[in-house]
Amino acid sequence: MDRQNCFHCGLNIIKAEEIIFDKKEFCCNGCKTVYEIFSLNDMTCYYDFEKSPGATPQDINGKYDFLDNESIVSKLLEFQENSTAIISLNIPHIHCSSCIWILENLQRLQKGISTSQVNFPEKTVRITYNPETVSIKTIVYLLSSIGYEPYISLENYETGKNDVDRSLTYKLGVAFFCFGNIMLLSFPEYFEVKEFWLDQYRGFFRWLIFVLSLPSFFYSASGYYVSAYKSIKSKMLNIDIPIALGIVVMFVRSTVDIVMDYGSGFFDSLCGLIFFMLLGKMFQIKTYSFLSFERDFKSYFPIAITKINSNASEESVPIYEVEKGDRLLIRNQELIPVDGILISEKAEIDYSFVTGEAIPITKHSGDKVFAGGKQMGKVIEMEVLHSVSQSYLTQLWSNDVFQKNVEQKYKTITDRISRYFTPILLLIAFSGFGYWIFIDTSIAFNVFTAVLIVACPCALALTAPFTFGNVLRILGKQKFYLKNALVIEQLAKVDTIVFDKTGTITTNKKSNISYEGVILSDENLVLIKNVLRASNHPLSRMLYDYLSVVILQNKSAEETKKLKVDAFEEIIGKGIRAQIFGYQIQIGSASFVEKSEDNSIQQTSVHIKINGIYYGKYIFNNQYREGLETLFKNLNNKYRIKVLSGDNEGERSTLVKLLPKGTELIFNQKPEQKLEFIKNLQEQGKNVMMVGDGLNDAGALAQSNVGISISENVNVFSPACDAILDANEFPKLDYFLKLSKNSITTIKMSFILSLLYNVVGLSFAITGNLLPLVAAIIMPLSTVTIVSFVTVMSNYYASKK
Repeated sequence: MDRQNCFHCGLNIIKAEEIIFDKKEFCCNGCKTVYEIFSLNDMTCYYDFEKSPGATPQDINGKYDFLDNESIVSKLLEFQENSTAIISLNIPHIHCSSCIWILENLQRLQKGISTSQVNFPEKTVRITYNPETVSIKTIVYLLSSIGYEPYISLENYETGKNDVDRSLTYKLGVAFFCFGNIMLLSFPEYFEVKEFWLDQYRGFFRWLIFVLSLPSFFYSASGYYVSAYKSIKSKMLNIDIPIALGIVVMFVRSTVDIVMDYGSGFFDSLCGLIFFMLLGKMFQIKTYSFLSFERDFKSYFPIAITKINSNASEESVPIYEVEKGDRLLIRNQELIPVDGILISEKAEIDYSFVTGEAIPITKHSGDKVFAGGKQMGKVIEMEVLHSVSQSYLTQLWSNDVFQKNVEQKYKTITDRISRYFTPILLLIAFSGFGYWIFIDTSIAFNVFTAVLIVACPCALALTAPFTFGNVLRILGKQKFYLKNALVIEQLAKVDTIVFDKTGTITTNKKSNISYEGVILSDENLVLIKNVLRASNHPLSRMLYDYLSVVILQNKSAEETKKLKVDAFEEIIGKGIRAQIFGYQIQIGSASFVEKSEDNSIQQTSVHIKINGIYYGKYIFNNQYREGLETLFKNLNNKYRIKVLSGDNEGERSTLVKLLPKGTELIFNQKPEQKLEFIKNLQEQGKNVMMVGDGLNDAGALAQSNVGISISENVNVFSPACDAILDANEFPKLDYFLKLSKNSITTIKMSFILSLLYNVVGLSFAITGNLLPLVAAIIMPLSTVTIVSFVTVMSNYYASKK
């Protein structure tokens, strides 16, 4: 019977049963309905990405009625707060660019969906929607109606178990079985043993080898054929094209040898080639999974949260030690690291890290608060419901909302080389074949096959990812946590470093504090201390610790207890305004409390104003970090160094003596002025690295090419930064920068080594002096050599402190 293909799903349809709509043929009403949905919403460009991309919708009537149960839905959701909910659904049918496009445009099909993001490798879509407008059941039915039925398993969501794709393992096993058996059967051919039974059954063994090669050729190597086909279809030449072509040519050539009785062919080399390439791919995937796990676990390792003990004392603990039932104290601008119940009367939570919406949500005592929210205002207390999810926090840190538009140079290098490498390689192979075909047919096929195999660029493609992956792991072990591998390249390009002063080159753990002004009563000291309790500014933390000691000396339990702050507002770069027990408290700079100060007296100070009456100021003689002088001396030879500070010039003379000659010092800088300062440097063509404490410096950290946030002991989460550095490792900053530059050097050296392999191999192959068997051995050997080289070199550079 006459058959045609369905316009939507591509399946064959019998001419007599086809459904015609809009001058297009469909196999069933389901496919026709999906096309109608896309047409009505002006989304028919879905079919422009891929030909026949869709799947036939299945009847799911009543299948998802369990989604009407709110308790079940709550277990599926990642996040839910008022008008925002987030869910990740597994979509097994995701397979092409059309699938990605339609699933990331669900908001055009359903009102209430705000965004949807596809994770293609994991075949999931993360949907942000308004539960007041649309239900999760409606979304699931929508997905099913357009052929993308999700796979929902409550057992998986409750236990955290995910299906593991073992296809590569199966392919590797089949390739190994074929390779091993063919090698055993090929030994007599290698040694050309003259023996009656071997000569009598030589043809049988050759055809047995042929049969054994089929599973490896058709199944194990299928991924390369699919990748090459998609690459050609999208008119982009990737590195899988010469690999696939080399495998096919070797198979055809070997088959011709057996059929024409020219010899045994190269089936042993063919299966060995496929096995070693799959083994390299497995090694790569396992290495990436290991590196990813380490980053998930350690990205927030140095960051702590304040835990309230049973005796009402407070201590900073790493967030991975937080357990269910613990009571936590969350200050202004701190990130909530776990799901919990609000104990305090009221709180304002900013969930922009999770949802992208910056409007704070008001929570009341007893309400549930979710991890990822930023606490705005006065200090709050909460009880932990679940222990911290490290991978979830890493996901927040790497949220696309906060990604910088940085140049992905190392990828571009690989892509650029692959783009030119593939056509040049094909040109050399066909030229060599064209030359030798008129001289010796056997040599011509040998040359063609050997060129394609020996010049396989897979080693070239592994160079940058393995180098950066290993360096990420090395830096993580030394408590320098990068957002991603791109930061390493950006660090290598830095030529100007800007340091914040307070909390960055000074430590908030040590300071000599004195007071000038009207003597403060014990009652006023308690009020000031409780207001400071909510702040994360370095000076606030130092003064809070100082007052805790002063008050404790009075040995009055009444004065050491925690008081409720009625209103709290922290104005970045200026100070704090709060209300407590009817008292109006202002703590901050002289201008903030409207106090005129003698400009000749330059000091780092915090001024106090209570109920409109100015009392005095606390003067800070800062303690600079250990190793600061040596660090700046080392950096000064290679970088332009600048120090920005929001304080006055009181410590200029100290810094001039401490820091190298030529270090630029700029004082009295507000947060917005710091940002403009960075921007001006960039407009001059500078690659700027900003090192700050992550609170007043958030804007400057975001603007800089590389933003590094120094972490002391509290969870001041700064998504604008590219890296978090443990404060104790601050003196190693020069070493980290040097290691980043050395990693780029390693990549360049490995590129040269890989190209050298190809040049030498091609020179032998094109002259007919390299058999495909030898080429097949050299190809995986080059991959192992490159991976070993970059690992050894990056470890070597890391050991040079």
